Amino acid sequence: MMSPEEAEAQLSELELLSSMFPSEDEFVVTDQLALAELRDYVEKQTPLTLASKIEFTVNVRLEASDDAKHVLCLHCSYPLNYPAVPPEIRVRSPLLARSQQAQLNAALSTYLQSSCTGEVCILIATEWVKENAHSYLNADTISSSEPQPSVATPEDCVFTRLWIYSHHIYNKQKRKNILEWSKELDLTGFSMPGKPGIVCVEGPQHFCEEFWSRIRKLTWQRILIRHREDIPLTGSVLNLRKFPAVEEKAFDVHGPRGNHMDLGQLYQFLNENGCANVFPMYFGIEGR
Repeated sequence: MMSPEEAEAQLSELELLSSMFPSEDEFVVTDQLALAELRDYVEKQTPLTLASKIEFTVNVRLEASDDAKHVLCLHCSYPLNYPAVPPEIRVRSPLLARSQQAQLNAALSTYLQSSCTGEVCILIATEWVKENAHSYLNADTISSSEPQPSVATPEDCVFTRLWIYSHHIYNKQKRKNILEWSKELDLTGFSMPGKPGIVCVEGPQHFCEEFWSRIRKLTWQRILIRHREDIPLTGSVLNLRKFPAVEEKAFDVHGPRGNHMDLGQLYQFLNENGCANVFPMYFGIEGR
């Protein structure tokens, strides 16, 4: 059971991170419901019934020797008794080969176990990543036995945005897969369950293709890519993203089975994120 002191420490650190990284391109809490429950537990002393752990992402920018900026994404989660126990942090980036990513995360895990117990330490961890990541980005650390195409660099990548349509998305396991796989592959976007179901994922092309490969292998009445955008990636992925970490969106749920969304609200959401043009591709009518 989380103590009030641990809950207050977690909430205070999240608020500090939010103030230090005000942009969604820098910091975003994945599960807003879990955050709301944590806040009520601290501020209103309501019973804590967290359905999931507090999870969030912090994007760390590294200065590169060629004056470019490399971005590493830190996927973080709080164990129930954090900060009495270390946080869980995984670093992901298309700039890292699998071997590099594994080595960096192993070193980070060792550091967290030895130095991050008893006090909040996400900022300390981000500084450690900034100071140590360059040695893992060095091309010399790539195993000669590892195929070179697995190393993605801004010069040879394509940024992709997939707009996926399904006849419906109800199944809880499928909905969980969508969220977990997009997080694993460092993709952003959103998922709208119900009938019809809509999924948008965006990120490096090879990760989007991997996501689609997994999703389409599940059992669906109908699922297809309604539209895709492929953009040459010449700079930071963050500059092209339109959405934060993938989360489910609900727009005034209605209908006898509670499975239909207000398409007007969906259109407004798409318009606010600069994607209104895809609405008629899904529904054959102009949005309003």
